[in-house]
Amino acid sequence: MHTQIIASAALGLLIAAGSTASAREPETAPPVPASAADVRPLLIGASVPEVTLRTADGKAFDLGAAASRKPAILIFYRGGWCPYCSLHLGQLQEAEADLVKLGYQILAVSPDRPEKLAESVEKGKLSYTLLSDAAMDAAKAFGIAFRVDDATVEKYKGYGIDLEAASGQDHHLLPVPAVFILGTDGKVKFVYVNPDYKTRLSADVLLAAARASLEEPRQNSNGGGK
Repeated sequence: MHTQIIASAALGLLIAAGSTASAREPETAPPVPASAADVRPLLIGASVPEVTLRTADGKAFDLGAAASRKPAILIFYRGGWCPYCSLHLGQLQEAEADLVKLGYQILAVSPDRPEKLAESVEKGKLSYTLLSDAAMDAAKAFGIAFRVDDATVEKYKGYGIDLEAASGQDHHLLPVPAVFILGTDGKVKFVYVNPDYKTRLSADVLLAAARASLEEPRQNSNGGGK
């Protein structure tokens, strides 16, 4: 993977493994990698991709339009079947009040089909928005989709996890868990991507990144940047 963990430049925090990649906006979509370690996520400064997601009741949700109206904390998680994801979503719930106070909307996206989202909301008693990316168009656009090999698909089934039943698709794709902060200017302000699905961004770091992402425009408008 060209950049495994990317954090906000405004925070002065950059944790990476391997060589870093520059923000990219390809004209044609690259092939989906066969490993979580090989994904190439969008970086800070990249344009927010134009993608349509689905709400829990199946309605279309235009991500770019929503982010243009209100800055967004965009969380990609593997699905309601993943215990590490459920734990992370619960931790995010605890930080929700502070993030909303800062002016953010919280959007959590997974390959789960809309019907499955309602189960996650009820199970975690979540009050923020869960969205379906069943076809994995958003995950591919943000550069974090990877293909699960057949052996792992079968191993998951042995644990009672059916990726096809969860998404309603047979693509066998998953997103690398990730956090993006999206500005109303249509740009990515912060990125955290880690192919180790057991390691998630803490609420404290997320809050610090959220504050820094809002302060940057003010600094620029006051002559603090060009």
